[in-house]
Amino acid sequence: MNAKKILLIDDEADVLELLSYNLTKEGYLVETAGNGLEGIEKAKSYLPDMILLDVMMPEKDGIETCQELRTIKELEKTLIIFLSARGEEFSQLAGFQAGANDYITKVIKPKVLISKINALMELTKRVGNHSQQIKIGNLIIDKDSFRVTKDTQQFLLPKKEFDLLYLLASNTQKVFKRDEILDKVWGNDVIVGERTIDVHIRRLREKLGIHAIQTLKGIGYKLVV
Repeated sequence: MNAKKILLIDDEADVLELLSYNLTKEGYLVETAGNGLEGIEKAKSYLPDMILLDVMMPEKDGIETCQELRTIKELEKTLIIFLSARGEEFSQLAGFQAGANDYITKVIKPKVLISKINALMELTKRVGNHSQQIKIGNLIIDKDSFRVTKDTQQFLLPKKEFDLLYLLASNTQKVFKRDEILDKVWGNDVIVGERTIDVHIRRLREKLGIHAIQTLKGIGYKLVV
């Protein structure tokens, strides 16, 4: 099996050294960059499976770097994870709005961080194939039969509710923006009210008890595993 590639972008040399050591020890191939501009250039040639990105950096900060990385077609499937000492809510929201898949504060211990990275990689591999069935914990979503199974209980959801759940489950590391949900679930030629998504999310939570559907105010929704 080919080793997964990770690119670390941070202006703190000791952070790069510590993360590189632990990730290499775990079996990952690791490249590093000391600022956003260097990180973007390395990402274009290295094509990593995951990028760990700081927020406060010289040359180009992490938010701007993430925004530019998300315009590069070859990196559209790359996971971008912010790893920053800034844990304020507005910093995290800015990270998600820029296109990040997750936001982790630097107070996390190395072993916990490695475990989280392993889990993110495994989830991406699981939902990145072409199967019509998605399994997340005790939840199975089968697109062929439009059937949802939770433990031993089965549900036949209305089509729009099913499509919304399937979309959120297709990438549990992504925050789906409201405009994208409306486009992919309802289509551009269907006019729906602003509260339509909220109503469908509430119905899914009531029926399936999925309290892990997270609402990020002003951005969208994310299925948190």
